[in-house]
Amino acid sequence: MKFLNYIPSFLKNKFFLTGVGFVVWMLFFDKNDVLTQYDRYQEMKDLRQSADYYKKQIAGSRQEIKDLQTNPHYLEKLAREKYYFKRDNEELYIIENK
Repeated sequence: MKFLNYIPSFLKNKFFLTGVGFVVWMLFFDKNDVLTQYDRYQEMKDLRQSADYYKKQIAGSRQEIKDLQTNPHYLEKLAREKYYFKRDNEELYIIENK
């Protein structure tokens, strides 16, 4: 019984102990504990970054489609550079750097 005299009175309070137990349960043992919430936050951040990347890619593709439909010089440039098209009276030499 002498040992109980050294414990502060607020540590003997059943409401305080219940509150501490509740906080510990919610922080570490619950289905939505702190670590799970942090992992979900990181996943959400990664998904937002990938969504921004794909939005930029879509905007670039739309601009390229618009240029292909309206600009014949761009269409010819793309055909020559990417698909190696040539005119009938031309020779095409492809030089690869190693």
